[in-house]
Amino acid sequence: MGALDEPLTKLVGDRTAKVLADSLKLRTVGDLLHHYPRRYVERGQLTSLDELEIDEHVTVLARIEKVTLIPFRGRKGDRLEVVVTDGRSRLSLVFFNQGWRQKELKPGAQGLFAGKVGVFNRTRQLVSPDYQLLDEDATASTGAGDAAQQFAGRLIPVYGASAQMPSWKLSICIETALTKHLGDVGEPLPAELRERHDLIPLPEALELIHRPRGHADRERAQSRLRWDEAFVLQVALAQRRAADSALPAKPRRAREGGLLDAFDARLPFTLTEGQQKVSAEIAADLATEHPMHRLLQGEVGSGKTLVALRAMLAVVDSGGQAVLLAPTEVLAQQHHRSIVEMMGDLAEGGMLGGSDLGTRVVLLTGSMGVAARRQALLDMACGDAGIAIGTHALIEDKVQFQDLGLVVVDEQHRFGVEQRDALRAKGEQPPHLLVMTATPIPRTVAMTVFGDLETSVLDQLPAGRSPISTHVVPALEKPNFLTRAWERVREEVAKGHQAYVVCPRIGDEEPATDPKKKRRKAAEEDFEEVADEGAASDERRPPLSVVETAEKLTKGPLSGLRVEILHGRLAPEAKDEVMRRFAAGEVDVLVATTVIEVGVNVPNSTAMVIMDADRFGVSQLHQLRGRVGRGSAAGLCLLVSEMPGGSAARARLDAVAGTLDGFELSRIDLEQRREGDVLGQAQSGVKSSLKVLSVLEDEEVILTARTEATRLVAEDPDLAAHPELRTALESLLDEDRAAYMEKG
Repeated sequence: MGALDEPLTKLVGDRTAKVLADSLKLRTVGDLLHHYPRRYVERGQLTSLDELEIDEHVTVLARIEKVTLIPFRGRKGDRLEVVVTDGRSRLSLVFFNQGWRQKELKPGAQGLFAGKVGVFNRTRQLVSPDYQLLDEDATASTGAGDAAQQFAGRLIPVYGASAQMPSWKLSICIETALTKHLGDVGEPLPAELRERHDLIPLPEALELIHRPRGHADRERAQSRLRWDEAFVLQVALAQRRAADSALPAKPRRAREGGLLDAFDARLPFTLTEGQQKVSAEIAADLATEHPMHRLLQGEVGSGKTLVALRAMLAVVDSGGQAVLLAPTEVLAQQHHRSIVEMMGDLAEGGMLGGSDLGTRVVLLTGSMGVAARRQALLDMACGDAGIAIGTHALIEDKVQFQDLGLVVVDEQHRFGVEQRDALRAKGEQPPHLLVMTATPIPRTVAMTVFGDLETSVLDQLPAGRSPISTHVVPALEKPNFLTRAWERVREEVAKGHQAYVVCPRIGDEEPATDPKKKRRKAAEEDFEEVADEGAASDERRPPLSVVETAEKLTKGPLSGLRVEILHGRLAPEAKDEVMRRFAAGEVDVLVATTVIEVGVNVPNSTAMVIMDADRFGVSQLHQLRGRVGRGSAAGLCLLVSEMPGGSAARARLDAVAGTLDGFELSRIDLEQRREGDVLGQAQSGVKSSLKVLSVLEDEEVILTARTEATRLVAEDPDLAAHPELRTALESLLDEDRAAYMEKG
């Protein structure tokens, strides 16, 4: 496998190697060979131009329809405008001061054109695109040789490319790698496994994925490469499962007549059938001698917190401590209040008037006063506090526990793997882990399909919850829809209800500075500065802010209503006061950031307007709308966006409007954003170790690969008899991913 680790400088030269490394992160011969085509085009089969995304780097196969040279008025220079078509739609190609290109860009010619899609005068265009003509008598402008001959009689591969490295230049580099190094490619899959599943050898698969004569070749190659990805990954997960089952953890069982029994006896209602079933699954996990690793999936309001609290009480019964980690101070405080209320004197163990069976429930957040903070730390360290609830403050070095037995993470998409690990490391032995989420993020869905997280589902909503209707408001295309949205808010308030308006930005920050600093600052302030997950570009206006929006609404469409603002930079006392007044019905409209995303419960709120909705992720939108319709009146959620119809961002919003099912939304999110890095820490879907394998479409391959991997690891735990598989595994598990696998 050594030749595949060879740097690309030896293969393509320093200059091209630098472009490949900087723009596509391709550094070795192996990287290049495993950079598979994104799609294929056939001569005569033109690209559908009306599906192109604004700001996307594209490579299209199209036919030139019209070429016009337009001189500038009153100054030197000219603009060459070339219109290409797929037979239905048109795309404009623009070249400045390059009139000489008229000689080769002639009407009727077919070519591959690559560039970044922009818009001018409502027309999609590529400015100064790279191109390669495919006609027999045409010469490519790139000097890459006769493209017609290069692609004669076979599919044309289109690669994920960049402005500096168009698809056909990549194709030439890959051809060179195949010619020189295909014989150096090893074989990670055992021979008997390949025979059982009728898989071609890896060298043949790599040749056919890059040089297919037809779709049958492509399918054979993809079938083999899917197995490579699934099997190598399943071997990694099988080794991790084997290591996990060998880890010691203290069994945590509730005792008869203890704290959990006392709590259950006081509940004014009976648990739903779903809550009873999930509680039994968790109790069985807690009773084992290796760490629980369970995902609790439930729709907003399905009673996840009650199930988690019962698990925490069981751990306290066994002599241990439990922690509930919340993403924001508002949510941590809300959890603390509701848990103390539910427990009554059972939350006052060792205090005057407290129950003999009780324990203490402490809160720890970053903005607490010194005395309260010191007392909370002391109660956790000496074991008086059986339950601790808090934010990131719980992760700090000075926080110690006497016997940490369970970590509950609420809304896991708000926490990185590192933060969860830091808290789990505070136990003498690995504590059990329970993760709660209403919409799994893509990586979680991937891990669930891969069988690495045990999953419990709460799918019964409590009685009395009302349906929520969701609609997209295209603010630029139909401004009257936005006017109507504010009228609907006024109508709801007139009925005695209340409304939220959500914005992605606070608006009182300093002028825009370094984006990295901006993101880090936002992360410290309740994660409110949302990452733009739509097809955004630097040319878009800044996201709408709470401060400016509240001012405009007060003076304009919502004048006369009681409008207040809420965001993470308000002092804790001010936040509490605003939420208290809103809950009491003293505020009509609350203009807020995502600080209200989880845990805020005001049953009288029936309407929500989310501004710049395309700047939020699917899971955030699903969580946000869960704040309305919590009472007997129906809920309304309006997603306001300026993104054009047909864009990926609008498709995401339409998907959210189309279903209230959290699992279905997570699948849609996964389809659009890829699986994320199944082993790594990235949760954005940008970097993926899965190139041909889809966790949605290839579930059968994944499950079969899991069975095969489990069998092989049981027979050969260190892969001593499979050196090439071990090498493939090491290549997949770079240092960061290996550390992640170690931590779990």
